[in-house]
Amino acid sequence: MANIMPWIQLTLQTNKANNDKAEQALFDAGALSVTFRDAEDNPVLEPLPGETPLWDEIILTGLFEADINTAALTSKIKIQLGEQTSLKLEALEDKDWVRAWMDDYKPMQFGKRLWVCPKHLPPPQPDAVNLMLDPGLAFGTGTHPTTALCLEWLDSIESLSNKQVLDFGCGSGVLAIGALMLGAKHCDATDIDPQAIIASKNNAIENHVAEKLDLYLPSDMPDSQLYENYDIVLANILAGPLTTLAEQLANYCKADGYIVLSGILETQSEKIIQAYSPWFNMQPITVKGDWIRITGKKLKVALKT
Repeated sequence: MANIMPWIQLTLQTNKANNDKAEQALFDAGALSVTFRDAEDNPVLEPLPGETPLWDEIILTGLFEADINTAALTSKIKIQLGEQTSLKLEALEDKDWVRAWMDDYKPMQFGKRLWVCPKHLPPPQPDAVNLMLDPGLAFGTGTHPTTALCLEWLDSIESLSNKQVLDFGCGSGVLAIGALMLGAKHCDATDIDPQAIIASKNNAIENHVAEKLDLYLPSDMPDSQLYENYDIVLANILAGPLTTLAEQLANYCKADGYIVLSGILETQSEKIIQAYSPWFNMQPITVKGDWIRITGKKLKVALKT
């Protein structure tokens, strides 16, 4: 049974220069956790390994036990950060947050055939291609536009039969598993996070495609698979890594194969297209909200080596 208890949430705004001091003040006052979000509604981008990027203006939220002395809490923080510091205190509802998330996570359709469904609910179309996911494994469930863009592309392919697929940055494995359930012959998937590898394996077992999926940390991929081994290369990561990895990802893809790139803002499209154009005939971008998908077909002869 889930542990249900009320909490006190304290929120304050700071800037990049004072973030460390503000975070420490929350922990010194007894915070059980501290979360960060942008105060100016700029896009949230995942960091590269070893990086901790911050926005110029940041909202910090500390979570405290409900029985904490709120007067003493605010006094202690203002002593460290200054009396002018604006603090907002809220009592969080006493509820099962995991259950609330599961209740909000509904089946989603991508294209004509593919559905992604939480495994605690029956699929709305039992005869469709129903990919069942555990919403408790927050590595990618189809709710983000970038994942949706890639799943929609996979569903749009006339036939994935006999196709070898690479999911680069697999997260939950949703793209790799979706490709296999839509007919791909085999998929390799890789991620820098060992927990993502575990989540992908569990989801592949749940969807009865584990025998067609091989999972690797990037350093463990066999050399035999590092050159023109894949008909489709999927990479739903970020514009920075996608630009840096352009030649590497291009080398994975067979001549006449496809690369499918997402995790990209519309304002970053030209940079990505330029990075991949030496190896691919780039196709028009597809937009969903602020995010885009870029696809390209591998040239038989690269424009540069």
